Amino acid sequence: MGGVTSSMAAKLAFFPPSPPSYKVVKEEATGLLLMEPFPHRENVEVLKFPTRRGSEIVGMYVRHPMAKFTLLYSHGNAADVGQMYELFVELSIHLRVNLMGYDYSGYGQSSGKPSEHNTYADIEAAYKYLEENYGVKQEDIILYGQSVGSGPTVDLASRLPRLRAVVLHSPILSGLRVMYPVKRTYWFDIYKNIDKIPLVKCPVLIIHGTADEVVDCSHGKQLWELCQQKYEPLWLKGGNHCNLELYPEYLRHLRKFISSVEKPPSQRVSFRRSVDRVEQSRGSTDCFETPRKSTDQRDKPRKSTDRTDKLKFHEFKFSNTEKLEKIRVQFDQMERSRRSVEYSDKSRSIEFQDKSRRSVDVQFERPRKSIDWLDRVRAS
Repeated sequence: MGGVTSSMAAKLAFFPPSPPSYKVVKEEATGLLLMEPFPHRENVEVLKFPTRRGSEIVGMYVRHPMAKFTLLYSHGNAADVGQMYELFVELSIHLRVNLMGYDYSGYGQSSGKPSEHNTYADIEAAYKYLEENYGVKQEDIILYGQSVGSGPTVDLASRLPRLRAVVLHSPILSGLRVMYPVKRTYWFDIYKNIDKIPLVKCPVLIIHGTADEVVDCSHGKQLWELCQQKYEPLWLKGGNHCNLELYPEYLRHLRKFISSVEKPPSQRVSFRRSVDRVEQSRGSTDCFETPRKSTDQRDKPRKSTDRTDKLKFHEFKFSNTEKLEKIRVQFDQMERSRRSVEYSDKSRSIEFQDKSRRSVDVQFERPRKSIDWLDRVRAS
């Protein structure tokens, strides 16, 4: 049953755009790879590289002349690199970072099929490519994971002790917890971020919308509480799952975070402690806090019809309600079976204890009768 549930959960987790939003072509004169329909940019390179699981991954690398860090971006479950192209370029410009984005196996023009373990191999291949081909050091890399992309991001981050920082954008506690409010981790669950985030040693920024109806804000809140090195989180009031980039606070907070991780580690630790004290005293990190009415128009999201259309692809899709219901029914059956076994074991244990108690009573009853007989003999 666990294998079936895990397989169905994986099917609900991945929605590669069909058809892909781009094509990869090779320019005859230079041999460079180009991404159609986008015009060639001098600072953007289109890449292909293999993974340890046999897929060939498509990625893009955006250079910034003033960059100190490289952002390795793992996108959401319903997008590909072509749909993320303009956002990647904008982030590189505004954050002054080099940026690598890549498509998971089975997404865009990447070969293979999407799966949890393939995404782990995909991000490892992208990280290795940065090290071997661009000379990027581990301590100069910031991992960025959005929605399902938080899975491979946290997995890799938990195994890189010298990583500069991590950004989690609308992250999930685990795949099963998005669909069902389980209280413990099951072996067949996917993307068990809740168990891996305590192993991440670098500063972690979490961004989540308080009105997210796909991945509840409580996912981000719990992950933040489990971080070793907490950075002031960004709970965007009224933000949903696919529009956080439209808020002015989004870029401001990212720039502030990147600026803070440029500082020596001793200064960052001191800053984080002060942030923790402030957050605890004012309680602003609680994503269930009633939002204040703001008169500052700058804090409200800008209206932009063109960018909204571009960013709709970020949505984490769980639209197939029939498949979701099947998983819930199967999970309920598993829970009832487990409870039945536990109840049966408990009943047998109680019955055994009762028999043992009666046996002990009999053993004590016999000597007690013997003592009573002696007392009567002595009295006579």
